[in-house]
Amino acid sequence: MAVVSGTPGGPSGGASGGAPVGPSAGAPVCTPLYDPDREAPADWGAVQDRLAVLAVRYGAMRSREVRRRLARAGVSPEGVRSAAGLTAVPVLAKDDLPALQASEPPFGGMLAVPAGSLRRVYRSPGPINDPEGRRDDFWRVAPAVWAAGFRPDDVVLNTFSYHLTPGGMMLDSGLRAVGCAVIPGGVGNTAAQIDVACAAGATGYTGTPQFLLTLLERARETGRRLPFRRALVTGAPLPPPLRARLQDEFGVDVYQSYGTADAGTIGHECEAKDGWHVSIEIVVEVLVPGDDRPAAEGEAGQVVVTSPNEIYPLVRFGTGDLSAWKREPCRCGRAAPRLTGFLGRVGEGVKVRGMFVHPRELAGALGGDAVVARYQAVVTADAGGRDVLTVRVEAAQGCEIGDEEVAGLAARIREAVKVRAGVEVVEPGTIDSEAPALVDDRSR
Repeated sequence: MAVVSGTPGGPSGGASGGAPVGPSAGAPVCTPLYDPDREAPADWGAVQDRLAVLAVRYGAMRSREVRRRLARAGVSPEGVRSAAGLTAVPVLAKDDLPALQASEPPFGGMLAVPAGSLRRVYRSPGPINDPEGRRDDFWRVAPAVWAAGFRPDDVVLNTFSYHLTPGGMMLDSGLRAVGCAVIPGGVGNTAAQIDVACAAGATGYTGTPQFLLTLLERARETGRRLPFRRALVTGAPLPPPLRARLQDEFGVDVYQSYGTADAGTIGHECEAKDGWHVSIEIVVEVLVPGDDRPAAEGEAGQVVVTSPNEIYPLVRFGTGDLSAWKREPCRCGRAAPRLTGFLGRVGEGVKVRGMFVHPRELAGALGGDAVVARYQAVVTADAGGRDVLTVRVEAAQGCEIGDEEVAGLAARIREAVKVRAGVEVVEPGTIDSEAPALVDDRSR
């Protein structure tokens, strides 16, 4: 968050250095809280070791979930003395959070502070409750924002949802920490978002890459050109052809970041756009699914995060996302290892237009409907690289599914998974009884 000069700063105890910016002499000025000089640890391994020890010991003191998991594994908090020592601790899968939180609401024993001391509480698809602490840029998005070229006084259209889910506030807080003005566009309402971005002269965009393309194309159809010069995209894959089109055809310099509501920002691109630099405030492991052994360089594995977050400490939290290590030094000069990018999912959840869709949510929306005999959700990508969610349904014996029923099913699905889906009625017997409820058919 940008603050009036002289006001106490962020979690480190003050605003970063640098010349304040303001409209005129003598007027209140705003100073960014983010300090880009913090992004170059001298010894990556030593930093990872220190964070691992802090996370385990703090988690054991303040998180019932961490304490119980350590006890079940027979691991003493003092016995973990480096990042390598984390291997004795079992991984907590993100897909286990809904049941864990339901058994011990609202956060499954993972919250390290009283719930009333939080700034906000969110609910992500799953359902999963997510906390936001009171410190500025709680999810550490500012480094990704800065790396993407955003600077104080930029006006940025943020198109992530501000309703219940934390995506909107995650990006909003990072942008404001750098000193940007934010247009809280949220999801949908394409025409209005184009109008306000043009009127405000928005130089930047944050959201999914697919919605960025939609805005640019729709604006061009109406004879306008959006003023975006740069974009920070996340929440959905960015295939090379889509990046090339956004940059070459529309002149938008596109950068990626990667994170989750639980762990905050995990990695982001630099100017080289050759993998994701890992946040300096967390420990990241890449573990091969099945045996949880460390993945070799270039080998796909689950991204597992350990974080000494004072509000929500995590010890070996399995994100369910697949990536791989790139260990050669980056062209930007940093020698720390990077993640190659998003390579798929381990768990049941599939990310569609920035939101996780889970089979259990589909079951809640359709499983008890007497008109529906079977259903299957299929995720594909259209020619422009946009995610498409289609739910195929078979009518129960003696029932018909007409236009009115289709509209009702589509509304229930959208309410359950927070993503608009097309509903396709198929002939009985089309969907195999053993077929999975959710299939990802996108080409990576």
